[in-house]
Amino acid sequence: MSGHTDMVLVDDNGMRIDGRTATEHRPIKIEAGVLKNADGSAYVEIGKNKVLAAVYGPRECHPRHLQNPTKAIVQCKYNMQAFSVSDRKRPGTDRRSIEISKITAEALENVVLTELYPRASIDVYIEILQANAGTRCAGLTAASVALADAGIPMRDIVPAIAAGKADGHVLLDLNKEEDNYGQADVPIAIVPSTDEIVLLQMDGNMTREEFDKAISMAVNACHEVYDIQKDALKRRYSVQKGGESNE
Repeated sequence: MSGHTDMVLVDDNGMRIDGRTATEHRPIKIEAGVLKNADGSAYVEIGKNKVLAAVYGPRECHPRHLQNPTKAIVQCKYNMQAFSVSDRKRPGTDRRSIEISKITAEALENVVLTELYPRASIDVYIEILQANAGTRCAGLTAASVALADAGIPMRDIVPAIAAGKADGHVLLDLNKEEDNYGQADVPIAIVPSTDEIVLLQMDGNMTREEFDKAISMAVNACHEVYDIQKDALKRRYSVQKGGESNE
């Protein structure tokens, strides 16, 4: 995020380079139950981002020294495929993926009823197949749907989206150019039933007024993402019911 470019990110009419207004998110597509061999799974597209999430468990936690006798632990692995970006990414774990794995697990632990599964592990895998800014939010959104698809008891589903600032404008759901050349990026995730914030980060600089506007914009958008998540699970459930009735 450099904040310096000759590219016009927002024109005089308030239109962004991809044709959106400041308060519009990119097109979102969510499918639940896309992997047969996982306990739960989801596929998410947000703009040009393509993300796959899989959940396994609850199952006995290994290695055993990680076990908690009073609750399950949520273990998350976020990974960007080498082909997910235009400049080929070096395969393997890096500091960024470790950080995103940790904050994703912490966000999900706020909604999973871990106390029901002492000494267990709930393993979440997030694979970024194609990246175009906002992958941590897309990954968390997918992981939450995958957990629900696995039938794991949760207080709520977690939607996530980012707001930020580019060309001096507060914008929702930054694309790659806005993220690279903008002034700030603020990813956020909430528990929709209470509006509790379970993930909040900030990269860049904003005034207090701009920050408050970005948070309000992102929270409202999270509720829209939440509706799309629920619709994906309803479709998944209706397909399952249809399959059962045909057997």
